[in-house]
Amino acid sequence: MTADIISAMNDPEVFGRWFSGPSWEPWRVVLRGAFGLPMTDADRDLFRVLAERDPPARRVRELWVVAGRRAGKDSAASLMAAYAASYGEFAPYLRPGERALVMCLATDRDQAKIVLNYTKAYFDAVPMLGAMIERDTVTGLELSNNTEIAVATNNYRAVRGRAIALAIFDECAFWRDETSSSPDLETYRAIVPGLATIPGSMIVGISSPYWQRGLLYYKFRKHFGQNDDDVLVIKAPSLALNPTLDASIVERAIEEDPDAAAAEWLAEFRRDVSGFIDRDAVDAVIAAGRHELPPIAGVAYVAFVDPSGGSADSFTLAIAHRAGDGRAVLDAVRERKPPFSPEGVVEEYADLMKAYGIATVGGDRYAGEWPREQFRKHGIEYEPSETPKSGIYLAMLPLINSGQVELLDHPRMIAQLVGLERRTARGGRDTVDHGPSPSAKDDIVNAAAGALVAAARPHGPTQNYGLYAFMKNLAAAIAAENKPPDPPKSTPARGSVEWAAAQQESELG
Repeated sequence: MTADIISAMNDPEVFGRWFSGPSWEPWRVVLRGAFGLPMTDADRDLFRVLAERDPPARRVRELWVVAGRRAGKDSAASLMAAYAASYGEFAPYLRPGERALVMCLATDRDQAKIVLNYTKAYFDAVPMLGAMIERDTVTGLELSNNTEIAVATNNYRAVRGRAIALAIFDECAFWRDETSSSPDLETYRAIVPGLATIPGSMIVGISSPYWQRGLLYYKFRKHFGQNDDDVLVIKAPSLALNPTLDASIVERAIEEDPDAAAAEWLAEFRRDVSGFIDRDAVDAVIAAGRHELPPIAGVAYVAFVDPSGGSADSFTLAIAHRAGDGRAVLDAVRERKPPFSPEGVVEEYADLMKAYGIATVGGDRYAGEWPREQFRKHGIEYEPSETPKSGIYLAMLPLINSGQVELLDHPRMIAQLVGLERRTARGGRDTVDHGPSPSAKDDIVNAAAGALVAAARPHGPTQNYGLYAFMKNLAAAIAAENKPPDPPKSTPARGSVEWAAAQQESELG
């Protein structure tokens, strides 16, 4: 089969039944540009609106589509996957027994399967495509033309060593991986060599935008509006690619939350969300190769936990102490992933804390009464933190930036720390949390931050007095005065200790 993608898209015997009508014309123009196909004058005018450049002279190696929600991204991605797999002629470029891979990568398999299910539907409904199926698997299809369609998570280790005809990065602006601080970039680097042996192979990144960092933003900044025959970047609001969308839905979203709606529907990268901390600053305070420090007699340790009921989130513990030079040193980190018995984890953690001479542990104030009851059974007092985790993160930032902490070499904790996001509200107040991706977590770094900030107090930690009690007393003092604390005489520099203190006072207020 040798038809180009637009001919196959328009053919009612192939994909035409799903892509009929003028509402798909914007996507036809995008695909004509990406595959180097002829355009009419009207096509060129529309293409320049979507890409702010002239059409490429040939088929590109990379297509990046920054588009709003409900713009037809998954439909277009599944069309490209089905077309590449069924119309591709890759046999001359493959080793004996090798299959060319058409893959869809996403932040998790459930997300990737959305495109896979769309793609399988074409093969189920179109007889000439269905006849090509040799094997239908949980993760994809194996076809008679030495091609395989498969889904995978955004794990750079899983994509190495394959001959790749097409790689689709689905919603890549939201990729998160607790083993990596930059899974999108690492996966991209791992895939590029796999495209080298198959002529016409392509990477397609297709996503709604998010923050101003990561692979999608990098490609947008470098290539959008540039006349490049290798890389094409499209940026389009939802209505530009899907004219059938109800405009009132977009209008209401903009009224309710302009910042979120600008990203979700208007394809604008968010300006109110940014990275929390620089990776270089984190690397500078990691004790390479150190995974845990044993307890030392005479050292006062503090502990902080992020409790969990055992069904969804991890239950984590961190232990730290203040060194003689004033640095807060992380000694131990524990994580128990669900499912688990909360009572069993409390007993395990209590035994560890006793080994470090700890009688009081701080933790999330939203966890309810059960952590207090369970830890008390084992002789440990649980004190809910008066400072929300956002305030703890903000207090930890200047400590890391100034080299006043020493972290363990713990990849999951480091990935969570680097993956934290800062949001700036309209009033100017900053909050810090993990990202919106289902795979984004901060259970480990939450416990570590609580322990480190408590250990870094100027007077040093004791067994019964940590950050949680300190902030509780500070809040009580402010309430007793019945007035907010005096504002600083000058605006402190962002990231400084004074700035972090002001953020904490704002949280308490």
